[in-house]
Amino acid sequence: MRFIIALTALLLTSNAALAQCGGGFSSFVGGLKKEAISRGHDAGTVNQFFASVRKDNKVIQADRRQGVFQMNFTDFSRRLISSGRINTGRSKAKAYNGTFNKVERTYGVNRGVLLAFWAFETDYGSFQGDFNTLNALVTLSHDCRRPELFRPQVFAALKLYEQGNFSPTRTTGAWAGEIGMVQMLPQDILVNGVDGDGDGKVSLKRSAPDALMSGGKMLQHLGWRAGEPWLQEVSVPSNLDWSKTGLRTSMPAAQWAAMGVKPRHGKIAGSLPASIILPQGRNGPAFLAYPNFRVYFEWNQSFTYVLTAAYFANRLEGAPVFNPGSPDKGLSSDQMKRLQKKLTARGYNVGKADGILGAGTRAAVQDVQQKLGMPADAWPTAALLKAL
Repeated sequence: MRFIIALTALLLTSNAALAQCGGGFSSFVGGLKKEAISRGHDAGTVNQFFASVRKDNKVIQADRRQGVFQMNFTDFSRRLISSGRINTGRSKAKAYNGTFNKVERTYGVNRGVLLAFWAFETDYGSFQGDFNTLNALVTLSHDCRRPELFRPQVFAALKLYEQGNFSPTRTTGAWAGEIGMVQMLPQDILVNGVDGDGDGKVSLKRSAPDALMSGGKMLQHLGWRAGEPWLQEVSVPSNLDWSKTGLRTSMPAAQWAAMGVKPRHGKIAGSLPASIILPQGRNGPAFLAYPNFRVYFEWNQSFTYVLTAAYFANRLEGAPVFNPGSPDKGLSSDQMKRLQKKLTARGYNVGKADGILGAGTRAAVQDVQQKLGMPADAWPTAALLKAL
């Protein structure tokens, strides 16, 4: 299942709805019912839909427990990418060759990309999550951390229920409300659900063609550009201007090549804009990220997960194992929290001191490295912590 909730592209909510969270759970559900009826749903149907809903504290626990993202890219990718997953992926590519061909023709999404999501989200459909989906969505809507994301999904699930494609008691999935083999939220299913096997139904839990076609359509909807790469491993010169690395800077790939950046596999797509990604600093692995790479963040917001999924897609399409290099030792979770507090004290907005090297922390690290006269590669080390 997904390790962290993706941000869905369409959020059908109002400012009034954003304020409705917390308080007694029963009264909160009563408010959902009133809003559903005000939206035009039949009162009897609404009562049936919400009749069995319960608060699930295990969902909240799962939402707060995402320590896996404290791992660095090399460790995380080695944990997720095994020879078994690669072999199974190649086997699935052959078994569903016709479906993948159709996805590529219709939506322009490469099979490696979908295979990687299929593998990471549910291990190719073998484990799709056992949380009651309605309970999960209502629990997370009631929780005031991100109601603007989850509340619209409750009403989307109600629409699926009215269509006969959702059961309040039997539909299960991930703790964050995603359903099916590639883990899609109800709103995404409404917008992008596809009957891939031609049986007249959209079943993302039981039908691989339905799940793969729907996933392809969603990626296209999120901005995937057909026929273009997403990620490419490269080697970088030792005298590169490190302050230009990271997703904040983009320039034609040919310009990076002129600066000494070389591909480890294939050819650089010279005319496309690209960014240099150094997940573990200038001495670690290096990648060129093309426009399609940014679409991954519409599926999942974790930098480490996104980079690993994009790299795995390359592996499934024949790329070699990446060169881990010899990166400087990173910070422990406690050290990272200390660093984040120091950055916050200097005026940087890095969010909560959670020990996770997210986009905000990376940007702040790169900026402060440059100010301190250190190589600005956005990789925090003990030397930086000491300098601060």
